[in-house]
Amino acid sequence: MTSSTTARQASEQGRVLADPNAYADNDRLHEALTWLRANEPVAWVDNPPYRPFWGITKHSDIMDIERDNELWISEPRPLLLPAETEDAVKRDQDAGVGLRTLIHMDDPHHRDVRKIGADWFRPKAMRDLKVRVDELAKRYVDRMVEIGPECDFVTDIAINYPLYVILSLLGLPEEDFPRMLKLTQEMFGGEDDEHQRGEGTTEDILAVLLDFFTYFNKVTESRRANPTNDLASAIANGTINGDLMSDMDTVSYYVIVASAGHDTTKDAISGGLGALIQNPDQLARLKNDMSLMPLAVEEMIRWSTPVKEFMRTATADTEVRGVPIAKGESVYLSYVSANRDEEIFDEPFKFDVGRDPNNHLSFGYGVHFCLGAALARMEMNSLFTELIPRIESIELAGEPEYTKTIFVGGLKHLPIRYSLR
Repeated sequence: MTSSTTARQASEQGRVLADPNAYADNDRLHEALTWLRANEPVAWVDNPPYRPFWGITKHSDIMDIERDNELWISEPRPLLLPAETEDAVKRDQDAGVGLRTLIHMDDPHHRDVRKIGADWFRPKAMRDLKVRVDELAKRYVDRMVEIGPECDFVTDIAINYPLYVILSLLGLPEEDFPRMLKLTQEMFGGEDDEHQRGEGTTEDILAVLLDFFTYFNKVTESRRANPTNDLASAIANGTINGDLMSDMDTVSYYVIVASAGHDTTKDAISGGLGALIQNPDQLARLKNDMSLMPLAVEEMIRWSTPVKEFMRTATADTEVRGVPIAKGESVYLSYVSANRDEEIFDEPFKFDVGRDPNNHLSFGYGVHFCLGAALARMEMNSLFTELIPRIESIELAGEPEYTKTIFVGGLKHLPIRYSLR
């Protein structure tokens, strides 16, 4: 193979990383990622309307980058956005009215802001919450019985269960849950015809962010005036070096918890059930040995990989796998690819409920490891511990559909036919 042919193929395959349609087509996506891992694991990608970047597809390279959070920083480009949207978001941030969540921040500010909500996701807090999560798991499996023998598992169950958990933890009123769901879908589904606001333009995306900002500014005012025993009050009244957080940082904290705190779990839950249905031997294996549940949950999370990517920018000239990367250039960390890396996982395209070890990167790695990982694992464990023993039969009742996305996504429709005890 000539170098010119290699470059051309790398360009074609690499562009998949910046194509929302590819994430709705698993065969196409994984064919490209498998090729990149084998032939061009550090690939230059230039696919307008996105600014160019280096696509990183190997598990070990992503871990190395995540470890070195001084050489590789989140700002100014923590995730892949169209250039026009990137610029508009930056203008809003400079004006103090945009969103700057934990994923946008670097240490030491990131560390200080993260601490404000960290106690709500520690093991003791999870133990205290487990009774409530178990109750909700039973409620939603009972709901499947009520609406059966068919349902769209995503829209009827997987969306609502984690949404109820996280927004209750925040202390938001239940009548506002549909609004939070819609804003989340519009924010993460900006490239998807079904979920985007309007035409999904930069102006539409900014309007969604402004709606979040307006809503949570009111929450901040309320919780500062009348603190309550919920996560929203902890965020509103959290201080750094004795000072309250800025309005932008406070609102952004709410947004990342209220949106990613349920949407990613929804993707893992629905992706997990979809995998069990399409691998009936693994469903039977789990049903016959429920002690496998913790391992099965990890495999569901690996398999679905709800967060597709984060980006980092080099603070100095460096190299990855011998490829020179200049100061100021950005790398795209493909977690979807890392979670199918043949050097890390035996038979990576096999769904295995007993996979051990399972060193997936679905929660990221290093200082930006997902704050809500323990909660997501607990929610999934509770739901599937309730659901699996009650399944008498289950099958697809139509074609699963995936969200078009660049950042966060998974199944948006999973029609199923079933019988539950």
